[in-house]
Amino acid sequence: MDAVLEYIMSMGYWGMGIAAFVAGSVFPFSSETLLAGLLYAGLKPWSLFVSATIGNVLGSMFNYWVGSLGKVEWIEKYLHVKREKVEKTQQWLQGRGAWMGFFCFLPVLGSALSVANVGFSFISILFGKAIRYGILIMILNMVKG
Repeated sequence: MDAVLEYIMSMGYWGMGIAAFVAGSVFPFSSETLLAGLLYAGLKPWSLFVSATIGNVLGSMFNYWVGSLGKVEWIEKYLHVKREKVEKTQQWLQGRGAWMGFFCFLPVLGSALSVANVGFSFISILFGKAIRYGILIMILNMVKG
């Protein structure tokens, strides 16, 4: 795993985008650690923000695409999201509108939201992901000094 992280870090902004894509999808991965490492390595915060946000939004779009196929069996088998979780999330989202996509930035819950969000809204997901990485970069810059 260390070799994979080193390779992704060596890719700079592209690596950040790829890591954020994986983290934004239902695959278990944390892009925050890589973001911190790249920020402390001297990469520009604004460029990291853009690449992380784009990658993470695309990860959610991937989830939405898989969810739109309507094959719960595939979601269970390949993405390891239980049918009950998808159905519960779909029921909970009913009537709440597309702005629920904003909460796709939340760990664990966010992946289920983007798979099951029938009233999908790209803009709400983009805002949620951008705010997440913006706050994270601000905190890391304060700690960095």
